[in-house]
Amino acid sequence: MPQAHSPILERIARVLAAEQLSANATGSDASAAGAVDARWPAYRQQALAVLHALREPDAEMVAVGDADIWGAMVRAALTSADSTGA
Repeated sequence: MPQAHSPILERIARVLAAEQLSANATGSDASAAGAVDARWPAYRQQALAVLHALREPDAEMVAVGDADIWGAMVRAALTSADSTGA
């Protein structure tokens, strides 16, 4: 399985920033990459809220995977976020 090279909190924050900034979403910037690079830290708290919402898998997720492993992975991401000051 592929592994990301950036923390999940940062990736979620970048998606949230891009959603607001990019013309490909709800924003107006036709080339938002630079703006996302600069502004994603402002979305860390929202990203943290998303991670908290993901702590428990739903029924469809449990049907195809291990809920305990999922929970451990999300807890690890939250612990990492806490240690970096999110």
